[in-house]
Order: sequence, then C-alpha cells, then structure tokens
Amino acid sequence: MRKWLITLFLAMVSLPAPAADDSGFYGLLRGRDLSPFGYLRLDMRPGFSTPGEPGTFSIETDFAYQNTWATSPEVEKYLNKLPGRRELGPAELQAIRDLPGENYLVDLELGQVDLTVNYQINDRWSAYLIASGAAFGGGFMDSVIESFHDLIDAPRFGRPAAARDDYNVLFDLKGSQFAAFESPGGGGLLDPVVGMRYTRYSDDDRWRMSVESAVKLPIADRDKALSTGHVDAGLQVSLQRISGRHAAYLNFAGVYYAGMNSFVHEPSRILPTLVAGYERRMTARTNLIFQGYVSRSVFQRAQTDLSELRGTKIQLSGGVHHRRGPHLFTFALTENIGNINNTPDIGLQMGYSFNPGWQ
Repeated sequence: MRKWLITLFLAMVSLPAPAADDSGFYGLLRGRDLSPFGYLRLDMRPGFSTPGEPGTFSIETDFAYQNTWATSPEVEKYLNKLPGRRELGPAELQAIRDLPGENYLVDLELGQVDLTVNYQINDRWSAYLIASGAAFGGGFMDSVIESFHDLIDAPRFGRPAAARDDYNVLFDLKGSQFAAFESPGGGGLLDPVVGMRYTRYSDDDRWRMSVESAVKLPIADRDKALSTGHVDAGLQVSLQRISGRHAAYLNFAGVYYAGMNSFVHEPSRILPTLVAGYERRMTARTNLIFQGYVSRSVFQRAQTDLSELRGTKIQLSGGVHHRRGPHLFTFALTENIGNINNTPDIGLQMGYSFNPGWQ
C-alpha cells in the first residue's frame, strides 16, 4: 500500500500539463449520503463544474451502493459473546431488548440510482429534475468487509455472530421502536427533487460561484420506506477555484428536513452540510477527485441519548473521472470516519453523464 501511494503521488506532481484550451474539470462527486439514518431526506448534490450551452440538456446517471453494519455498544458486546453464526430471530430480538439502556442494530445493504436531467436556460440559469430509485436488503459484501477487517486487525464489531448477507434492523430508542429480522428487503421509486441553479464566473474564468435551491416532493410510498411523507427544501452555495491542472471545490448547504413519523420518529430541523474537494488532471481525459462530506445527524437528544447516533456524519471519497467526447464515466469509493456507527461502512459510486457541451 505504501509503495502504491508513493507512486500515485509522484505521478500527480510529475505529469505534464494538458493543453491550455482544454478546461477538463468535472466537479465533485454527485453521490449523496446513503446512511439508513436519513437517506430519505433531501441532500443537496454538487453540480457540474462547467454548465452546458444555453438551450441544451445534459443527463447524469449515478449509482451508489453501500454496506451498513451499525450497533449500539451494548448490542456489540452481546453479539461478541455469542458462539458461531446464526440467523437472528425472536430470541435474539428479545435478548437485545432486555439489554440496559437504548439499543439498535442495522445490518443491510442499500443501492440507489439517480437520473438527473439538467436544462441550461441561459449563461447563468439552469434547472434540473432528479428521479431516484432504491433497493435494500442483505446484499453480498459482508464476507469481503469481514476479510478486510481481519487483514488490518480491526475490531469484530459483533459481525461474526450474525449470518452473512442478511437484512436485520432493530431500533429500540426513546422516540420509537421498530424491528425487522431476516426480511426480504424492498425498494422502489423515491421522492423526486426539482431545483434551480444560478452560476457566475470571474473575468479570467478561474473562479466560479453558484447558488441553487431544491425541493423534494413527497409522492413515493411511505409504507415501503421510500418517502418521509413531507416536503424538504434546501439552499446551496458552491465555490470553485481552477489553477492549471488543479481545481478546488467548497460546497455549503442548508436543508430544512421536515422529519418523519414512519418506522423511526425523526423531528424537523435544519441540517447543514459541508463538502470540500480537490480535483487533479492526470491526462487529457482522466482526473482524480478526492472529497470530504460532513453533515449533522437527523437525531437529537429527544430521540436518543446515544452519542454516536447524534454525532456528525463524516465521509471521505476518492475516485476517477474519465471522459470520452460528451461522455463522462466516474468511479469512486466512500469510507466513513469519526462516528463509525452512524454512516455506512463502505460505499461504491459509479456514474455516467452525457453533456453535448463537452464535444
């Protein structure tokens, strides 16, 4: 791993600069927070680095997939004491509910597909519509993640007590109770999002700033965990700086989350989010992108006394942009840091975008 990182660093500082007339920057990853503790809420997504020509459409498709294993401290201790693997069921559910204090267990994988249609109204204004779908269940990544934890000698977190690739969810918090063990999972269409974006450029085109607003419309099925049933609204300010082969990004968003009453009670509140990133041109077609995501939890002390569920969500992502003509392909990995039990263990992002302006 150390040799690989050194080689990557040397490549970043030694490659020649591309031609000056090729801007070649594509912006931050459009993947959103896929935490099961708030994936249904509105989450503002960074826009393209370079808007299209006035009167043209561009299309983005983004696929994200994540694995979540999260437990309260008492549940982790209980699971670590169990011998061998088992299908979690009524006996384990009752044992967890008999543990002292508040407790929870989330064992699932979640995949989401976003289709975004952007329309460039004029040089400064654009509008977009995001249609999304999600599927959740037991998945297939448990074995790989456990092997990685063994390789780096990480804690077991209680994983070896449960059968792999199962879908198990238990919330036993102050605000609500919900349990689903060995469930077949589910999925469907999520609430759509509509938004507007205003963009300005500096005279030398090195600085770019955009302001946008968006609304999530609650038309999906609440009973299938596909909608909160409430309207969310958000505002985002983005700043971009380009210098040679480098681009830096800073996005600050504030979302009014109207809360949720199904499954787990979540109150309405303002959720700030900060995304900062760095993009590096490696070749005329391929860029590296690194970014960090920080956002407030949907839970407050009224819902739980567990500090990790109330803690800030922090995620790091690294990936590659590769463009062929008007086609952009993106691949990235996301890992949570800080409060390890309030965000997915690991996430995979893949994207495809079509923008006629890239010809």
